[in-house]
Amino acid sequence: MTRPLVTAALAPLGVAGAAAVGAAAWGVGVERYLFTVRYHALRVLPKGAEPLRVLHVSDAHMAPWQHRKQEWMARLAELSPDLVVNTGDNLGHRDGLTGIRTALSPLRGVPGLVVHGSNDYQEPAPRNPFRYFIGPSGHLPAHKHLDVDALDRFFTDDLGWSILDDTAVSLEIKGLRVTAFGVNDGHRGWDHPELIPPVVETLDTADITLGVMHAPYRRTLDTFTDLGADVLLAGHTHGGQVRVPFSRNALVSNCDIPLDQARGLSEWTHDGRTVPLNVSAGLGHSIYAPVRFGCRPEATLLTLLPR
Repeated sequence: MTRPLVTAALAPLGVAGAAAVGAAAWGVGVERYLFTVRYHALRVLPKGAEPLRVLHVSDAHMAPWQHRKQEWMARLAELSPDLVVNTGDNLGHRDGLTGIRTALSPLRGVPGLVVHGSNDYQEPAPRNPFRYFIGPSGHLPAHKHLDVDALDRFFTDDLGWSILDDTAVSLEIKGLRVTAFGVNDGHRGWDHPELIPPVVETLDTADITLGVMHAPYRRTLDTFTDLGADVLLAGHTHGGQVRVPFSRNALVSNCDIPLDQARGLSEWTHDGRTVPLNVSAGLGHSIYAPVRFGCRPEATLLTLLPR
């Protein structure tokens, strides 16, 4: 009588094992290539203003062999954005700039804003994925440095974009005065938001103000809300990268943002002021963790409309 019982006990384990293998095959072989554009409309502009199309890209983690991602990103220019916001972690390999050039060059001439993530400075390294359930990842001092100066020359000299690390700029787009401020990667403690207010004071009065960051830590979201941002934009979380399908919450965020706000459009409230927050799940992944499950790689087109 024992043999049938053993067989019956092992059957669910076999089903679970097969499901795990299937999920891994999907995440590695299929979903990480299912690039998606997410569309949102926000009524944040002055009355009577023309719509403003903002393309939000993040976390490409580009490696030179990732041609499908490069080609898909290059087609984002067909969305005809009025402004591009890039929230960092562009590079995923020492030769990743070649792929970034292919991916973003079609957007040359479109106004753009950039903040950096740590993977714009340092190559990725292998990590224990279960470590993220304990808390945000730490710094690995053995990281090799990337050529961030060459990356920045591409952004500023070739594309004509502005780098917003711990500063602010003012742009005129479609008759609107757009002020934007941003910080360097708060996940590494490289952010200095105290440098922003003196710069903002020198700028013309804005019709719309954007707060841009790589890592959406609560302290940064609160600070930018207090500084008057009308829209907050961030990346870094990868949306959790591996999620339980149809669940609202990410499993991890690699920062202290609430897990139900680690991907997509939500609202952030501080001291009685509420503003829209878009956290991009990003377009890539570390070359040491080539998987997406329940969390497609994405870019976002935000259409800003009159209030």
